[in-house]
Parts: sequence; C-alpha cells; structure tokens
Amino acid sequence: MAKDGMKSFGWFRCATLAAAAMLGLAGSAVAGKAHEHGLARLDVAVDPARVTIELDAPLEDLLGFERAPRTDAERAKASAVLARLRAGDTLFRIDPAAGCTLARATLVSPPLGLGAPPGGSGAAVGDHGDLNAVYEFTCTAGARAGFVEVGLFEAFAGFKRIELQLATPRGQMQATLRRPASRVALLR
Repeated sequence: MAKDGMKSFGWFRCATLAAAAMLGLAGSAVAGKAHEHGLARLDVAVDPARVTIELDAPLEDLLGFERAPRTDAERAKASAVLARLRAGDTLFRIDPAAGCTLARATLVSPPLGLGAPPGGSGAAVGDHGDLNAVYEFTCTAGARAGFVEVGLFEAFAGFKRIELQLATPRGQMQATLRRPASRVALLR
C-alpha cells in the first residue's frame, strides 16, 4: 500500500475515533467492530475539501466465503468483487452539489492478500474474514453535500442492514439503512 494512502487511512481513523468519542461510541470503535453477517458498517466524514467513507464488511456478505479463495471459480469471484469495490464512485454517489470525484480507494483484507492497516482492522479471526475499504473523494464544496446514495444493497445481496456513523460540518450523527433504502441524509 502506498505510504500516502496509509497517511490518509490514519487521518480518517483518527477523525472517526474523535467522532465516535463525541457520540459515546469510542469503546466499540477502539476495541474493533463485531463481525456480524448481513451487516455493513460505514463511517462517513465530510469536510469542505473531501468526503471520506470507510466500509467494514464480512467477506461472507461480499463473496459468499470468508477465507482466501481456493478454486479458480472463487479466485474469479474475488477478482470481480474487488473490481466492484474499487469503483467507489458507483457504490457511493455523493450529492452533486458537493462537486466530489473519487480520488482513491484503498482495500484491505488479509485473507485476500490485501495488506493490513494500522490497528489490525480487516484481519481474519478464525474463519471470519473481513474487508475494510476507504474511499477518498475530493470535493469543490464538500460541506454542501446533502446526501449520499449508498449502492451496497444493489451490489451485494448479502447485506441486510448498513449502520452509519456520520461526521459533518453540521455535527455527528448515526443512521441505519435497511433494504430497500439507499439514501443517507447528511443534513439535520
């Protein structure tokens, strides 16, 4: 992973932990998030120059298995899923008023051979592998973002619920999306 990608990952993790502390969630954020099938977790940080989205998800919900691929068919499926995940601008559509474009997508999943972030997030616990992705969007007016359309339900049938933590210039909040909902309001 590129050194500047790790710096960005560290910035977002610090911003997320600060927002979590303000929300009274620091204990769970620091200790790591529980692995639960059917559940994706998103942390969204909005500032005037960028929107950063961090996704934590069980590999089971993305691939149908939680370990390194063993067959050619599993390797092909993993490649297709990783390509879809790298296309963050199709998974997350930010309010056009913000003028955002995807600058970088960083994926981490040790079972898939994709590095390890600081703090060990994304690691496999027994047979329970996860994936962590950080999407950095540069914006001309990030603070004007009124919503994010989340395309995870469309892209991955395994997700039943998405829990979000949001840190915006207007404050911090939490939200939950359940099928078929896909829009997260960033305004209070």
